[in-house]
Amino acid sequence: MFKPLIVYIGLRYTRAKQRTQFISFITLTSVLGIALGVTALIAVLSVMNGFEAELRERILGMTSHSTITGINGKLSHWQVLEQQLKDYPHLEGIAPFIQGQVMVNAGSQVSGTMLRGINPNYEPKVSEVAEKMLYGNRLTDLVSGKFQIILGAELATYLGVFVGDKITVISPQLNSTPAGILPRLRRFTVVGIFKVGMYEYDRNMALIHINDAAKLFRLADQVSGLRLKLDDVFDAPKLSRQLAKELYDDGYRVSDWTQAHGNFFRAVKTEKRVMFIILLLIVAVAAFNIVSTLVMVVTDKRGDIAILKTQGLSNLSVMGIFIVLGTVIGIIGTLLGILGGVLLALNIETIVPAIENLLGFDLMAADVYYISEVPSKLVWADVYQIASMAFILSLLATLYPAWQASKVNPAEVLRYE
Repeated sequence: MFKPLIVYIGLRYTRAKQRTQFISFITLTSVLGIALGVTALIAVLSVMNGFEAELRERILGMTSHSTITGINGKLSHWQVLEQQLKDYPHLEGIAPFIQGQVMVNAGSQVSGTMLRGINPNYEPKVSEVAEKMLYGNRLTDLVSGKFQIILGAELATYLGVFVGDKITVISPQLNSTPAGILPRLRRFTVVGIFKVGMYEYDRNMALIHINDAAKLFRLADQVSGLRLKLDDVFDAPKLSRQLAKELYDDGYRVSDWTQAHGNFFRAVKTEKRVMFIILLLIVAVAAFNIVSTLVMVVTDKRGDIAILKTQGLSNLSVMGIFIVLGTVIGIIGTLLGILGGVLLALNIETIVPAIENLLGFDLMAADVYYISEVPSKLVWADVYQIASMAFILSLLATLYPAWQASKVNPAEVLRYE
């Protein structure tokens, strides 16, 4: 079978003889170094992709893509605005809401929380909370006038309440009584508990019927605003600017999710880039181990190089031999790293719980981190980019030793042979 000479010799040099076992060991460490670096890079980027996707899904599952409020924080005749926006392009859902900070009390436990008044028939159009009900059947369990409430799972645990229990909601609105000025109190019955998997919402969010919220906050027929859901979340800034221009003269204010959470997601992307650079340096260190490996091979094979050059092999061909040798080391290490990284990325959601069970504690406590489990999302474009970078670094690492090999002077080497 036909084999190009430089490829044949380069591949032959990858098989060490008995007297060059140390070179073989250095070669093996170079391969393993590249493999471990590529594995770590793929796994870490997959975890960061998973975190970004989970955060976006969970945050935007509870946060509207765009929000329309009144200039004074109150919105009147929201039904008229709903009809005006109903056929707006890229708009999938509209829901009114009333929102305010309150204190909730059960027994000796008291906690501040965000109370959101919702219309059970509209809310599923703009959020995923209806799909995250842990206890209680559905949002329609909230009945106007019965003062019922749905709590986040962590908040319910803190208060020590369950479905059917009573809690007291303390509003910042004040009542004038013969005993003086007192905050407004209202007893609510817990009819559901939701869990979105994000501590910020599970611990600090409660839902009631929008009519009950209007009575509690004394808004009459007004609401805090309208929450909008779009067919593409990344169109929110553009659509919000367009709506703001059209509605500004009517006394409306339009905001979108990037204003509330944009800096957070930009920070995640920046962190991802920094981690890529840091871990790529690990691959670079492993790749440049190839330099020391090839320098030792060149030193060991000076006699062979001299003989080949006396037989007519050009300097460029000698360089090609050692470039082939270094490239083979890089390719093997990269392929092993891709295999290990892909397997780790695809199974990390199983591996981490196993480690937690083995160690007996949570690696990511829910009250510390936004997400209490380690998600992973393998993006093949990242894998291709990592593999390309590892290959390029390995190829660059071969150039200096190959150039040194091409400079071997056959007369000087063979003089003492």
